[in-house]
Amino acid sequence: MKKSLFFSIVILGAAVLFFSFIKSVSWFKAGNKPNSYEMGIINGEGINGSKAASIKSIESRIKGFGTFMQQCNSELFLGKRIKLTGYVKSQNVKSWAGLWLRVDQSESMQPLSFDNMHDRPIKGTTDWTKYEITLDVPQNASKLAYGALLSGTGQIWFDNFGFDIID
Repeated sequence: MKKSLFFSIVILGAAVLFFSFIKSVSWFKAGNKPNSYEMGIINGEGINGSKAASIKSIESRIKGFGTFMQQCNSELFLGKRIKLTGYVKSQNVKSWAGLWLRVDQSESMQPLSFDNMHDRPIKGTTDWTKYEITLDVPQNASKLAYGALLSGTGQIWFDNFGFDIID
């Protein structure tokens, strides 16, 4: 078996294991104002009429943000470049929203890498749009944290999160 074919099969197997792990992990609320938002999974709101996650402001003014997120072990991605993709729909987002991805190191408060789309925000009202974040996962990474966030008021729905390893 050629080395590149073997490597592709190993990566595919790792991706399948990772995606089965993602489906078993629960989403949870966080941010500096999580109680200013309703967050959860809504039936029938997804891209194809399936489930989608949502963050909706429940106060008329919010100075802060809420995030609906997950965490997982980074072991399958050590030393690799990864791409997080997801779809987001927005309604009346006054400040900004976005996907985010953080690579953490064990016993450290400083992330190894981080992107929250602050430099390319989602604003206003938009239809389902695909977004991507690409980060390196160093060998000393311990976990990945990821999700979507809403700063200020409005509502977002997000669906079809996935990770790819980039050559």
